[in-house]
Amino acid sequence: MVSLALIVSFLFATFSCPFLEAANYSNGSTLQAASLNVIDACWRRNPNWATNRQALASCAVGFGKAALGGKSGPIYVVTSPADDAKSPKPGTLRFAVTQPKPLWITFAKDMVIVLQTELQIKSHKTIDGRGAKVEIANGPCVAVYHATNVIIHGISIHDCKAGRSGGKGWEGDAIRIFQSTHVWIDHCSLSRCNDGLIDVIHTSTAVTLSNNLLTQHLKAMLLGHSDKNVGDKKMKVTVVFNVFGPGLRGRMPRVRHGYAHVANNRYEKWGLYAIGGSANPIIFSEGNYFVAPERADHKQVTKRFGAGSNSWKWGTAKDAFMNGAVFGPAGQAVTPMYVGGEAFQVAQGSLVPSLTSSAGALRCTVGRVC
Repeated sequence: MVSLALIVSFLFATFSCPFLEAANYSNGSTLQAASLNVIDACWRRNPNWATNRQALASCAVGFGKAALGGKSGPIYVVTSPADDAKSPKPGTLRFAVTQPKPLWITFAKDMVIVLQTELQIKSHKTIDGRGAKVEIANGPCVAVYHATNVIIHGISIHDCKAGRSGGKGWEGDAIRIFQSTHVWIDHCSLSRCNDGLIDVIHTSTAVTLSNNLLTQHLKAMLLGHSDKNVGDKKMKVTVVFNVFGPGLRGRMPRVRHGYAHVANNRYEKWGLYAIGGSANPIIFSEGNYFVAPERADHKQVTKRFGAGSNSWKWGTAKDAFMNGAVFGPAGQAVTPMYVGGEAFQVAQGSLVPSLTSSAGALRCTVGRVC
């Protein structure tokens, strides 16, 4: 759960800025300005979002902006939380994500899905939890495996277990992105898993991780499988509008190779460090809100693993440092590495409590603003 202090700071955050906007609606609903970062503003104002769910695919920013998910396919409604890994049944989530054609997957009702084996999502799929409370928990969890164009939005994934799938071992990540491109993970709540909450590994690239709430876990987010896996040099990941909340120790994220743009995230008193790196990553921290823990020896935002860090490129701009937080830059100046439509405007770090106030899975009601 988010701490009371965090909630209070959201409620009293400043709203007078170009990145935030209040809205009133003819049906009497009001969406508070605190929710409207650029991704949320793209769809949450519309009380009729459920009549054109695929419009969400146009709302991503950063390196995963081109992830279309199942936009070109029909809507498929999951009606049962059951799981049969060997022979998936129609109406279940596993049946939907393993179909060869594009699908936009929704849920008929609230459900808790306990998977038998890791759920490997095929290309051109969207998992859209809006309108229902959907949890994947207490068993194996989710993998985007050798896939492209995948969107996962609006679900809770927690208490994931380690085990085996197809004769191969897996470690119990909430979401594992493996040799995949054009992936967008948005508005998910992630906590208490056996290994990582989100791992982006083995040459995956063009990924955006946004509006997620990560809590109660040691290893939050890993970008890159190992220091020896040099294929990850091509990796480009945007980490934006997330809340790294209570109970996290580190890896917010940890970057091994490639480029990570870490922008407009909220960090709430990490256990050991916030942003870490090894091998030779490029990390640009821009407009984040860092609240350091009370321990005097853990005020440092960054942590370097391994030798040769003097040649790395770690930069900071627009960040807000609270409670004594300190960022240790390295090497030459770092700037965004976007091309064309991937670029987006990053707010000052002081505005992040408002921009991230709705992080995590939303409780949306059909016919009303979300």
